[in-house]
Amino acid sequence: MTRPNISFEFFPPKSLAASFRLWDTVQALAPFAPEFVSVTYGAGGTTRKLTHDAVTTIGKATGLNVAAHLTCVDSSREETLAIAANYAKAGVRDLVALRGDTPGGGAFIPRADGFTDSIELIEGLANAGDFNIRVGAYPETHPESTDMAQNIAWLKRKFEAGATSAITQFFFDPDTFFRFRDACQAAGIDGDRILPGILPIENWAGARKFAQSCGTQIPAEIRQAFENAARDNCHELLALAQCSELCSDLLDGGVQDLHFYTLNTPNLTRDTCRALGIEPEVKLQNVA
Repeated sequence: MTRPNISFEFFPPKSLAASFRLWDTVQALAPFAPEFVSVTYGAGGTTRKLTHDAVTTIGKATGLNVAAHLTCVDSSREETLAIAANYAKAGVRDLVALRGDTPGGGAFIPRADGFTDSIELIEGLANAGDFNIRVGAYPETHPESTDMAQNIAWLKRKFEAGATSAITQFFFDPDTFFRFRDACQAAGIDGDRILPGILPIENWAGARKFAQSCGTQIPAEIRQAFENAARDNCHELLALAQCSELCSDLLDGGVQDLHFYTLNTPNLTRDTCRALGIEPEVKLQNVA
């Protein structure tokens, strides 16, 4: 089997302890030679500086290709493009462009001087510089879309606006991704430009809550299996088996890229990569 392209998502730390946790995660996963890693942007731009610091620090310390998240929330067009320009000056050319969510999860209301939606943001970034722009995709329909057709039409507009690839929301059933990919291809979107987002389930209660908030369906058999595993104290074994099987099914279905939402916890992502035959690349230095 050809080695798949892998990538990892981190979030910026808000405390000293969280900084150590992020750095431990980066050190554990960097040897797997990801195509890129991304750093998220808090709701309402609450981690704007933290995101910038994490992006530049990870890039300088590891040499990894780091993608910075940018959103439309609580920033003017001028401010957002200035942030992008600062990234470009720091050598960061990969961006993840998202509309973003307001703090507290309320309805998104654009600023009068800001980008009104993800399409405008993508167009602005595409016109501002030579960026590789990644966007979000929703294999189970965005909560604000009326149906899958509208969902896919909006994704197609993102590519027409200048997006180069899309990363999906996480899902539990590989057929969910395959149906979405096929529908995108039927609409004229290159399926190879859509990266499946994978959530290793380090914490079942947290994953269940996360799924509910973003409209991800949990198959009954998976829900029951994790509830049984929690009772029988074998969560780690089940989590590794579930994540590895999902990734393996995707690769068997022709997927070439896997994007892992690490939640700054490396163990399950690392073990899944190894279960798939993806080993860390050891670099020998200063050998006598």
